[in-house]
Amino acid sequence: METWTGGCLCGAIRYEATPTEPENLYCHCRMCQRWTGSVVSTSTIVKKHDFKITKGKPTFFESSHYAERGFCTKCGSPLIFRAVEEDWLAIQTGTLDDPEVAPPVAHYGVEGRISWLTIVDDLPHVRTEEDEWQQKHSGKK
Repeated sequence: METWTGGCLCGAIRYEATPTEPENLYCHCRMCQRWTGSVVSTSTIVKKHDFKITKGKPTFFESSHYAERGFCTKCGSPLIFRAVEEDWLAIQTGTLDDPEVAPPVAHYGVEGRISWLTIVDDLPHVRTEEDEWQQKHSGKK
């Protein structure tokens, strides 16, 4: 099993993941746009038990009743989206030492997609309110 490593911009926080079933998504939702400062973010979903912080400690912000977002207070790098009552979390793919290991498989939150952003791939598009992805990962139907 491959171990992925990563961390924040300043190096104060480092992590490693040994994902068994990783899944990388583009996210176009307004919360991710505001959190990352980008019009689209990429997050790699891993099981919580496949992830550990190896250096430092992220600060978590409760962004909704559903999730909290971890970041470095020293450099401001967004690192982790953690679903509070689920067994998974999402690593900001750009914080991986080698982001190439996690190619995207879908676009999520497409109702927030910026109109001038042209998507030229054949990946599935999922609206947040469709909740298909969350149902898949939470076991809720």
